[in-house]
Order: sequence, then C-alpha cells, then structure tokens
Amino acid sequence: MSSSTSWVTSRNPDANNIFAIAGVVVKEMYRRKDFYVLLVLIVLITLMLGSVSFFDDDRIVRYLKDACLLLIWLSSLVIAITTAARQIPAERESRTIYPLLAKPVGRGEFVAGKFLGCWVACGIALVGFYFFFGIMSASREHTLPFLVYFQAIWLHWMCLGIVVALVLLGSVVFAAPSSNATICFIVVLGIMFAGGHLNTLALQMRGFRGEVVYALYYAIPHLEWYDVRDFIIHNWGGSGLRLVTHNIDWLVWVGASIYAALYTGMLLGCTWLVFQRRTMTL
Repeated sequence: MSSSTSWVTSRNPDANNIFAIAGVVVKEMYRRKDFYVLLVLIVLITLMLGSVSFFDDDRIVRYLKDACLLLIWLSSLVIAITTAARQIPAERESRTIYPLLAKPVGRGEFVAGKFLGCWVACGIALVGFYFFFGIMSASREHTLPFLVYFQAIWLHWMCLGIVVALVLLGSVVFAAPSSNATICFIVVLGIMFAGGHLNTLALQMRGFRGEVVYALYYAIPHLEWYDVRDFIIHNWGGSGLRLVTHNIDWLVWVGASIYAALYTGMLLGCTWLVFQRRTMTL
C-alpha cells in the first residue's frame, strides 16, 4: 500500500481518494496468491463440468452443477473474507496508514476505499467463475439462461458486499486478522445455513428465549436470500440458448439489492464510527 499516497490527488479529493485506495487494493489482490487460487478453482470447475459428457442422467448433471456452484460460493467467500480481513491490519503493520490519515485521506474515505477495492476485486473474480461455468455448461447442455445468470451474479455480488463490510467492521474490532477471518467465516456460514430457520425455531421456544431468537432473526443480514443456485442448476430461464421469461422476479431482485445496499451502508457506517474513535499512534 506504499503507493497509495502517490495515487491521491488534490482534485475532487473525496472521490479521488476513494478510487485511488480501491485501485491499489484490486492490484494487490491479484499480485498475491488469491489470483492463482482463482485460476486453479476455474480449472477445477471446468474439469468437473467437462465430465458431464460422460453421463446421460440429468440428475448426475444437476449434481455436478450444484457441486461446481457450491465451489464458486465457497471460494468467493474465502476470497472476500481473507482479502477484507487483512486490509486495515496490514496498513498498520507497514505503517503506511499514518501518512495517509495524517492529511490527504479522511478515515471515512479510507474505509470506503478499502471496501470498494475488495468489492470490485470480488466482482472480477465472480465474473471469471461464472463465465467459465456458463461456457462449459452451455457447451454440454446447449442451454444458457442469460438473464438468470446476470441476476444470480448480481445478487451474489451484493451478498459479498455485505460480507466485505462485515469483515471490515471486524477488522477494527478484533486485534488479529486471523481471528477476524475465522469468526466472520463462521458467522457467514451460520447465517447462510441456519439464518432462515431462526423464525421457525423461535416458534418452538417460549418466553424470553423465543423473543431473543426472533430478534436475532430480524437483526441478522439474511445472506441465504442471495443463494439462487437452483435457477441455474435446473436451467430455469433458458432453453436452447434462447432467453425466456422464467427468471427471478424483478421486484424481488430489486428489493434484495436495496436490502443489501442498506445493510452494507449500515455496517460501513459502524466501521467508520469505531475506526474514528481509534487513536492512531506510531
């Protein structure tokens, strides 16, 4: 991040500072092992889909597609969490954060730039994943629901925005990046697998415990809403490489996007408030 300072310009400082920091984050991500992990995972996805041609059973094809998409989700979460978790601690260790915050960059701009860089890097990775997945899937099944792919990638990316904001908040709360990444990964997986069932669990509980579970259900970000793999696995929305109308309802899609944007903004606001109270000393 030593080159961050030189990126900052005096013209329109707020936007320039944010985009400058974000650009450095994206470049640093693809200089590290994350980029090579991305390439390896894409190769694995391609090989798994290539094996589809050996089977005539639709259930096996769907199982392989489900496995590939699950791999995409897990790998994107790993990239998002590990990339965001090391941003602020790495700046402290290398001491590049002090000249940045001394004059040219405000703390809000710093947090926004780190978020934008991590989010854009995750988006680039997602496009690579889904591009190769879609090409191989279309070559084997001769069907590609373009609109569903667009909606799925967008919702996936919005979900990662919430995750990145959550991890950045953890990076100003927890001391070590490893503990922050571990805690956030457990929380994210817990929400995705169990978050949607908390209201049902609350109905089975009485008294104060049930109220606490209900409150938790409405307080957590419902990341499981953004997992729309079934639309791709079952080819809902495409037939014969043609675009048809059986896509995700646009009102639901827009509502989920607004929900993610609001939750991301809230988490970033909390990150800024906590970070603003931290004293930066050499």
